[in-house]
Amino acid sequence: MNDYQDFITKVHRKTGIDLSCYKEAQMKRRLTSLYEKKGFKSFQEFFNVMSTDKDLLDEFLDRMTINVSEFYRNAKRWEVLQKKIIPKLLEKNKQLKVWSAACSTGEEPYTIAMILSHFMPLSQIQILATDLDETVIARAENGIYPDRSLVEVPDDIKRKFFTKDGIFYKVNDDIKRTVTFKKHNLLADPFDNNFDLIVCRNVLIYFTEDAKEVLYRKFSAALKNGGILFVGSTEQIFNPQSFGFETEDTFFYRKV
Repeated sequence: MNDYQDFITKVHRKTGIDLSCYKEAQMKRRLTSLYEKKGFKSFQEFFNVMSTDKDLLDEFLDRMTINVSEFYRNAKRWEVLQKKIIPKLLEKNKQLKVWSAACSTGEEPYTIAMILSHFMPLSQIQILATDLDETVIARAENGIYPDRSLVEVPDDIKRKFFTKDGIFYKVNDDIKRTVTFKKHNLLADPFDNNFDLIVCRNVLIYFTEDAKEVLYRKFSAALKNGGILFVGSTEQIFNPQSFGFETEDTFFYRKV
């Protein structure tokens, strides 16, 4: 067994994270860069220290989970969600069950809440937001972001839902209350069900084809009939029917 394969086995045993489900070349390159920066010479050395050093373990998780996010990322897709997808979902159910999966630092679930606020009072909005990395969940719950995270946010939304604090913006408490953050491993943990909308964007591209197929099936099973899966701009599903989906719009898939 080579150094990286041994590392995968040990990480899985310690954390429940199965790195073999991620594209090997990308993940190996990213983690090699991290351990070399820290002065280690092998994955074995890196794991030995990481297994007892919580800060290093957190840094490993942060590097592994690619926490790059911003509000209204790829704004045209969010416009489709607001103008086409949500009105259709609300024709069937006035109260929507929504999950932001692999939510990173929280920009995505807060964006969903801001969009839903066009249709209902904030008191009626409940969004589940999950991620593997407890560090980014803590940042999401804090709700403080630099200017660059808000580049795509419409000015009226920025004024309504954020408070400027020096060079940062703070999400207002009434928006924060609409989102419940939880730790969750997409590959290993069970999914809740009866969702109207699942948003999982810019995460699946890092998984192997086999892992993606498993997740598409799990997402499909977690949705109500007629529910929508919204994926990222590089994550088009080329055979949606094999997972019980039909294409509703580009990057939106409806469970049939």
